[in-house]
Amino acid sequence: MSIGHATRKQRQESEINIAPLIDMVFILLIFFMVTTTFVREAKLDIERPGAKTAQRADNRSVRVSVGRRGELFVDARPVKSWMLQARLREIVSRQRIKTVLVIADRHVETGMLVDIVDQCRLAGARDVGVAVEQEL
Repeated sequence: MSIGHATRKQRQESEINIAPLIDMVFILLIFFMVTTTFVREAKLDIERPGAKTAQRADNRSVRVSVGRRGELFVDARPVKSWMLQARLREIVSRQRIKTVLVIADRHVETGMLVDIVDQCRLAGARDVGVAVEQEL
């Protein structure tokens, strides 16, 4: 009996408990998921106009996408035109850098584009830019 008891005790001592390791991996995974910011693009096929003086936009800016038929998206989430200013005010008030980038199709009417830029400024954005393709 003492021999069986000794081998059982040796077997228990040689096992490695990996439960704390698994817990730590899940905690790290949750940490990285929470702290990572994802740039979401709206599901619009936008043909941007060109400009020779184009510059790179800041990735931290709020993105307002305008489709060919006037569909609006704020950070890849659909929004109605009458809710644009309120949604932008809510987002811009939480950000330190108050920049909005309007990504509009080249066929969007100028009046609508000017109205969207006005709504962005009324919502509290300090800088409002329009995304273009850089011409060579």
